[in-house]
Amino acid sequence: MNRSFLFVPADSERKLKKAGSAGADSLILDLEDAVTPAARPEARVMASEYLQGKQNIWVRINPIDTKDSVADLDVVMPAMPAGIVLPKPRSAADVMTLSARIDKLESQHDIPAGQTKVIALCTEQPEALLTLQSYIGATPRLAALSWGAEDLSAAVGASTNRDAKGDWLPLYEMARSLCLVTAAAAEIAAIDTVYTDFRDHDGLLRYAANARRDGFAGMLAIHPGQVNAINRAFTPTAAEVEHAQRVIALFDENPGAGTIGMDGKMIDRPHLVQAKRVLRLAEQNKS
Repeated sequence: MNRSFLFVPADSERKLKKAGSAGADSLILDLEDAVTPAARPEARVMASEYLQGKQNIWVRINPIDTKDSVADLDVVMPAMPAGIVLPKPRSAADVMTLSARIDKLESQHDIPAGQTKVIALCTEQPEALLTLQSYIGATPRLAALSWGAEDLSAAVGASTNRDAKGDWLPLYEMARSLCLVTAAAAEIAAIDTVYTDFRDHDGLLRYAANARRDGFAGMLAIHPGQVNAINRAFTPTAAEVEHAQRVIALFDENPGAGTIGMDGKMIDRPHLVQAKRVLRLAEQNKS
């Protein structure tokens, strides 16, 4: 799974051109919140044209129970996006509905079955927080879960979702944690949400570093200037790689051991699992 996913309004030719050079691992062409209803017909065409011949381009459609989502899929699917980002699902049942629609469109347009993946923004409705277990084993199309705080705070009537220090309030910290735990249980990637203050570079660095520390595989971005910081945060350092290699080598030398001493500390099998994950990340993110 990629480190950085940059949202791009699908109706802005200028922003589409700029996004391609931002260095993001993936782009998400947005047909939902960033595009007014009146502009969506043209935005769909622009998204379809932009997709031609490109890889790692996703499309955020409108909620699955809207007519707009049908039109979104009908126009962009022939251009073979890497995947569809689904906003505001109430449960995995909405992902299954989306998957069934994609099944038909893949067949209709001679796209290999199952090629189009899905990322679900799984916490944007209050009901969704009570149905997260439904994502476990839902569909092979489901590649990742991400979450959002803005729609959730609006839905519950909150005036803000952060405290005076800028940290998530308890409800949104819970939503973030549930997204992470559900993705782990489903054995798919967890992608942390956007850092909305795109001028706060230091804050972004801290947030992205904490996201990786906590177990997220990547992060959403809303501005090209955020991409480099996110990519660096989710790329293991040389010191981390060296430490991981030593952990793996030590267990290879002692295959029957459950616990081994290293650098004056005891390490065990969970440390081995983490070391292997670090090396996988390093390998995936070689430039």
